[in-house]
Amino acid sequence: MNRMLVLAALVLAFVGYAGWSFMDSVTPYVGIREAKASASSVQVKGLLAKEAPAPKMDGNDFVFTLQDEETGETLPVRYHGMKPDQFDEAHHIVAIGKVKGGVFEADKLLIKCPSKYESQK
Repeated sequence: MNRMLVLAALVLAFVGYAGWSFMDSVTPYVGIREAKASASSVQVKGLLAKEAPAPKMDGNDFVFTLQDEETGETLPVRYHGMKPDQFDEAHHIVAIGKVKGGVFEADKLLIKCPSKYESQK
């Protein structure tokens, strides 16, 4: 009986830890306004801002400006990595990270290119 109680406690602890770890890794999609207000890591989807400085490498970081498709609001992004291969053909850009000092510090970028199948629709 004692073994069952210990085993049940271990299973419960493992499930609790797994749930906590999963919730900690969930990164919500937000707009630029919400990203600026958030203290935690978020995903921001937008377009490359046309009325902003051209994207460029700044040391080891890739710097560009993201524009909210609905509101037109812009946000400078500093991606800690090289310019993604298909960045110039991007339809949408998803930056994952958090705002620090008015700049979105991105650890990951997801580039969404137009599908070759969209023209068939």
